[in-house]
Amino acid sequence: MELVATVGLDKESWGQVTGLINHGTWDRVVLIKNKLALDFPVPEGVDALFVDTTQPLLEIKKYLVEKLKPLLSEFDACVSIASGTGKEHMALISSLLAIPTGIRLVAFTKNGVEFVN
Repeated sequence: MELVATVGLDKESWGQVTGLINHGTWDRVVLIKNKLALDFPVPEGVDALFVDTTQPLLEIKKYLVEKLKPLLSEFDACVSIASGTGKEHMALISSLLAIPTGIRLVAFTKNGVEFVN
């Protein structure tokens, strides 16, 4: 299973993303990072895509479709939108559906990695 997660400027949610990366069993992890979230360390073996959130939503979506399509091999992807902005979330979800890839929302809880849908 693949994990795709947004990472925004909201540092208090970075623990959620880190927990998912470290405690899940993933074939691949792709982080969608706001270009200003440079402080979030990208672990070795994790793919990172940098989005320019000053771009229009449809431009971000187009970029993500182009970059994500070759990275995803499953019929669905686990997705975390615990970090980031609504614009980043909309672009990510829209791009995954356009690929097309199903979406399984995941969260890191006190019980570990859990599916939310």
